[in-house]
Amino acid sequence: MDEAEPFTFDGGGVDPGERANVRYTVSETYLGDPVRMPVTIVNGEDPGPTAVLTAAAHGDELNGVEVVREVAHEWDLAELAGTLVCLPVLNVPGFIAQERYLPVYDRDLNRSFPGQEGSTSAKRMAQRIFDNFVAPCDFGLDFHTSTRGRTNMLHVRADMDETTVSRLANAFASNLIIGGEGPEGTLRREATKHGTPTITIEMGEAHRFQRGLIDSALGGVRSVLAEFGMLPSEVVAWPGWRTLVADSGEKTWLRADAGGIVDMRHERGGVVEEGETICVIANPFKTETVNVEAPFTGLLVGVLENPVVYPGNPLCHLAELDDATLRAIRHSPNGTEGPR
Repeated sequence: MDEAEPFTFDGGGVDPGERANVRYTVSETYLGDPVRMPVTIVNGEDPGPTAVLTAAAHGDELNGVEVVREVAHEWDLAELAGTLVCLPVLNVPGFIAQERYLPVYDRDLNRSFPGQEGSTSAKRMAQRIFDNFVAPCDFGLDFHTSTRGRTNMLHVRADMDETTVSRLANAFASNLIIGGEGPEGTLRREATKHGTPTITIEMGEAHRFQRGLIDSALGGVRSVLAEFGMLPSEVVAWPGWRTLVADSGEKTWLRADAGGIVDMRHERGGVVEEGETICVIANPFKTETVNVEAPFTGLLVGVLENPVVYPGNPLCHLAELDDATLRAIRHSPNGTEGPR
């Protein structure tokens, strides 16, 4: 039987049966002080895969922060086979400022992977994170939320043409998987390309903890670790029903054709029938209204939270459903927010 091995990174390592909390330097401030990213590494006594859990690549996306923290610091990991690398806050400057992007330069850390030495501040930071804590791992789970003013149902985004990525996505046990490799420079695309198959988990909205979504995501993590033999006593979950849509074609953003105040008639994760009113846009006097109807029967992946729009602003993200999936949803006790 293979023996467990240390997990090493530039400047340190963690032996089997040990854990470490590290503040790892990824950049510097204007004053030359270190910008340090929190890292928790739990190395099990028994051999197994190495998994990386990441959150807050966008500094204001907080639900995943709590997911990663709870896995690292509240779970009983005595039976862990393999190693967990937990990175709850990738974008430390953005997290401190509670901004989506890296402050000052307004660069998107999640378009900067795998990074590059001698390049921009974002790519230098991405390179430190990627080379030390992502590339050495066997697979990854990257947690995100919607941007400000919108909210997403819990779902997975994954390149389903990649065998291990598909296995990860199915094991996470969300109701919805959106297939596709993702934009260039994103952590999941570049990690998968460089040998660490990775999925993105989208859940909720920015700037808050949403307990129900966090608990569902924790169930998904348990299911993935069970699938890969890292938690032998756990079982792989099934969400009750599942639909897979392509990154283009079977989903669409509905956008406002008029400015005004929005009365959203459905919540994220809801099912709307073709021709049903999703929301109504009205002027301040309610003397002029615009009904926004569903162009097909679908699942509301994401909806507007901020109820004011200009023409062209997104209102909702709708994924088309077939008859078999509709029947499964209607007979499922679990609803549409993922694993229980």
